[in-house]
Amino acid sequence: MDQMNDVRWKQRFENFEKSFKLLEKYSNEPISTELERAGIIHFFETTFELAWKVIKDYLEAEGYAAKSQRESIKQAFQVEIIEDGHLWMDALSKRNLSAHTYDQELAENLVKEIQEKFQPLLRKLYEKFLKEI
Repeated sequence: MDQMNDVRWKQRFENFEKSFKLLEKYSNEPISTELERAGIIHFFETTFELAWKVIKDYLEAEGYAAKSQRESIKQAFQVEIIEDGHLWMDALSKRNLSAHTYDQELAENLVKEIQEKFQPLLRKLYEKFLKEI
């Protein structure tokens, strides 16, 4: 493992961890207002962005090359860092959509998906990397 890249992914993990814990804390609360939905979506966007960057940095430390979000997710699935590649791609798609579109129905559906599918997905990544540190 390249020492500089080893440090990079661990530093990025610290930021991911902070963001993930905020997402986890607030996504388990009842969400009823537009502001609460916007907050959960923002926490998801930030946490997902940090998640794929941690994956990318970790892959690089392990000697793999991955430049984009999709490449990083595909490579992570191939080397078994993540388990459900399709769900990760769905999360990526929803993250990209949420960053460029606002619609109340979309927001309500996305919050439900974050709570039921994406937050547990991110938890698995968090737990995996926590063991690596």
